[in-house]
Amino acid sequence: MLRVDNITSSYGGGLILFGMSLDVGAREVVTLIGRNGMGKSTTIRAIMGLTPARSGAITFDGKRIEALRPHEIAQNGIGLVPEGRQIFVRLSVEENLVATSADRQGAANKWSLARVYDLFPRLAERRAQSGGTLSGGEQQMLAIGRALMTNPRLLILDEATEGLAPLIREDIWACLRQLKSEGLSILVVDRNLDALLGLADRHYVVEKGRVAWSGTSAELAVRRDNIERQIGI
Repeated sequence: MLRVDNITSSYGGGLILFGMSLDVGAREVVTLIGRNGMGKSTTIRAIMGLTPARSGAITFDGKRIEALRPHEIAQNGIGLVPEGRQIFVRLSVEENLVATSADRQGAANKWSLARVYDLFPRLAERRAQSGGTLSGGEQQMLAIGRALMTNPRLLILDEATEGLAPLIREDIWACLRQLKSEGLSILVVDRNLDALLGLADRHYVVEKGRVAWSGTSAELAVRRDNIERQIGI
């Protein structure tokens, strides 16, 4: 579904990605893991056209997208939950969700307010509250719900549970397990290996702007001690 092939990209005046490659298949959950500053978020930004690739190719569902603008990439069926959530703090929960609602791909099981509220009952309880009054965990739920309302075929989460309380983190992981069971393709950046091993099919360890190791969850479990040292956990 998604193929990133040998891309380079710069951010803040310096080259960050040095031949980054990865792929995500249909109905597959794939992770990017690594220390801070190794290029994970820059990879996400390159996929979404926010920090365009200087060379290499990015293909989604057989179509080259590296030259498209961010809104065009989203229209092709990629939903982003960005680092820091970036919700509309002055809009209500419901307004945040409605603002992004779209079904450009003709989804068979379309995401609606009712479906998002069923996934995240806390949001239903706070539907009239402004986004800025929510807790960090509730804002992350809202950011996920907002991305789902675009009816994506691929969901990307950058720092899925960073800074969240343990109970809220488990709510997020439960949500992602449910989305996986429904067949949604997911690319996720996070550092919680226990949760990622139970969720993901494959993993990419990113180091200095390129893939240092890749493998399945079974292979990562065997190498876990080495991987933890490599990514600084």
